[in-house]
Amino acid sequence: MGFFNFSQDLGIDLGTANTLVFIKGKGIVVREPSVVALNKTTGDIEAVGSDAKNMIGRTPGNISVIRPMKDGVIADYDTTAAMMKYYIKQAQRNRSSFAKKPNVMVCVPSGITMVEERAVLDATKQAGSRDAFPIAEPFAAAIGAGLPVWDPTGSMIVDIGGGTTEVAVISLGGIVTSKSIRTAGDDMDDAIIQYIRKTYNLMIGERSAESIKMDIGEARPSEDDVTMEIRGRDLLTGLPKTISIKASEINLSLKDTVDAIVEAVKNTLERTPPELSADIMDRGIVLSGGGALLKNLDKVISDETKMPVFVAEEPLDSVAIGTGKSLDYIEHFQSHPNVSSQRVSD
Repeated sequence: MGFFNFSQDLGIDLGTANTLVFIKGKGIVVREPSVVALNKTTGDIEAVGSDAKNMIGRTPGNISVIRPMKDGVIADYDTTAAMMKYYIKQAQRNRSSFAKKPNVMVCVPSGITMVEERAVLDATKQAGSRDAFPIAEPFAAAIGAGLPVWDPTGSMIVDIGGGTTEVAVISLGGIVTSKSIRTAGDDMDDAIIQYIRKTYNLMIGERSAESIKMDIGEARPSEDDVTMEIRGRDLLTGLPKTISIKASEINLSLKDTVDAIVEAVKNTLERTPPELSADIMDRGIVLSGGGALLKNLDKVISDETKMPVFVAEEPLDSVAIGTGKSLDYIEHFQSHPNVSSQRVSD
């Protein structure tokens, strides 16, 4: 091995909610929230990742907590580049000082514009990569979920992240038809916040909404209507207050978001060539991303499409694993730019 040429290539799933870094030969080495805490007075970064996320809703006036990614694209360029630099450094803690800069395969939503994609690649280079290659999120998710993306057979993936839901039909190493909607996990949290505010005059934060979704959230009502105690600020008195909320109420608040995801799946199926539709009928639809963990979502999509639906083995990691595995096919991505970000007009 040429010691001076040693370089560990990376795959980065730069998500709205979380950033994961995959090192070739090692697997996922960084798994952190896409959150940065900035000191407004000095402009310095106070914390990144979990440390910054723990500050949400608890910071003094001179510190602002930023989520630099919004709906799967960069909302704050400099902060995103600084965050990526931090994570690349963290991933390469034991790297030799002689090592070359790594090539980085970075994930982008399939509905992204050329300008948005360029911003992601530029931020990746600014963060310390030698070369940056984009890979479409659903394509990465399909590889990570173990679907036969290179075969002449249709595979359907539904990747529900924090900012976007990506639906795609893949065959022969490319995206045949896809739909990217900016409705996903964050919208579920937001819907819960709005519902509790309207119904109970109670203000809760993002983190509380996320834990409600994970504990009692469901895509359709189940027989045991469990309850959960939640704390927030009473909007009438301004004082802290605790209430009990039922799973059926959370189901009601999530209805619009779930309907939008189901609609995107149906829309993609309608535009799928019949040969590939037959393959999907046989193999089923695979769900990945954090949103795939919403209770009963697979059953709702299955009922609506009359097709079998499965949740990927490691839904939270599918995109990162696929992005990392795709480093083995880097030549394919250089010669087939359409795999990186297929743009399909609605």
